[in-house]
Amino acid sequence: MSGSNGHAHENGTSTFVASPAVLGMPAVPQLSAEKVKDLVAALETPFDARVIEWRVMNTTKNQQPVRGQVVPYADQRAYTDRLNALFTPAGWTRRYAIHTSANFERSKDQKIVAKVLVTCELTIFGLGSHSATGEEWADDDNAGTSAEAQSFKRACSCFGLGRYLYYFTGTWVDLDDHKRPKTVPKLVGWATPAGWLEGLRPYTAGDSKPSERTAAGTGGNAHSLHNGEGTNPQRSTLVREIEQMEEALGKRMYRGLLKTLARVWSPKQIQEPAIQQKVLAHMQAAERGFRRAEAARAKAGLAVYAGILRSLKLSSLDQVDNLKTLQAIVVALEDGAAQPKQ
Repeated sequence: MSGSNGHAHENGTSTFVASPAVLGMPAVPQLSAEKVKDLVAALETPFDARVIEWRVMNTTKNQQPVRGQVVPYADQRAYTDRLNALFTPAGWTRRYAIHTSANFERSKDQKIVAKVLVTCELTIFGLGSHSATGEEWADDDNAGTSAEAQSFKRACSCFGLGRYLYYFTGTWVDLDDHKRPKTVPKLVGWATPAGWLEGLRPYTAGDSKPSERTAAGTGGNAHSLHNGEGTNPQRSTLVREIEQMEEALGKRMYRGLLKTLARVWSPKQIQEPAIQQKVLAHMQAAERGFRRAEAARAKAGLAVYAGILRSLKLSSLDQVDNLKTLQAIVVALEDGAAQPKQ
C-alpha cells in the first residue's frame, strides 16, 4: 500500500491515496474569502532558514579555487510539514501519474535514453487543485524519486508554497575538494519568515537594488551575479523584469528569445528600452503559453503529451526555445484534451 498522502509507484499507472477527508467524511470545508486569503498568505511565507539547503548548479573551469553557483532549496518534507501544519494530514491529498517517454539521443553525451515523467495533482480541500510535472533521465538511479519530488514542489508553488525560491538565480561561492560549498550565503530579508511578514519582497518596481532579487546575500565569500546595471531607473526595472522570467521559462526559451529578439545573451546588454519591452512582452507570452501547456497536458494525459513531443523531435518542454514551437505544442495538447477519452 502507499504511504500517507500518496507516493509515486514506478509501475506506469496512476495512483491515488485518498485522505480521510475524502473517504469518510468530513466534507470539504467551505472557507470564507478572508480565511482563504490568510491561508494563501501562510503558504507563501518562506521556510525557516534551518530547513534550507544549497545546491551547486554550475562550477568554474580551470580556476583555483574552484567556485560554484549555488541556489537554495527545501526538501519536500518541508513542504509536507507546512501543509500538515496548516491543513492537517486529512486536509490535503496528492495523486501521481507516471509515464516513460520514448528513447531518444541525449544531446550532452549522445546516449540513447528515455525520460521518466511524473505528474502530481495536489488538492487542498477548500482551496482547490493544481497539477505539475517533473522529469528525470531514466538512467538515473533515483529518476522516479527525483521526478516525483519535482512535480510535487511545482504543484505546491501553484498555491504559493515555496514559490519565493524561484526568484533566486544563484550566488558564487568557493567550493571544497568535493565540490561542496565551503560557506553558504546568508539569506536576504525577504527570504526569511520574519522579513516576509514585515513586508519585504524580492522585487518591487521602485527597488534600486536588483542584486537583492536573486542573490542570496552578501555574507561569507558570496558574490552577486547582478551588479552594475546602470543608473537609468526605467532600464533597471525592465532588466530586472526580464531577468525574473528565466526561472519561469527555463534556460532554452529564455536564451532563445534574447538571442532572436535582441541578439544578446544577457538583458543587461540591451540598450534600447523599446527592445527591452519587446523582449519582456514575448517572454510574458511564453509564460502564458507554458501555463496553457501544463493545463492541457494534465487533461490530455502524458501519453498524448509524449506523442506530441516525439512528433517535434523533443523530449520535454524544457527544450522549446521559440514561441512558434510552443504554440504548436499548446494547440496540439488542447486539441488532444478536447478529444473524448477512449
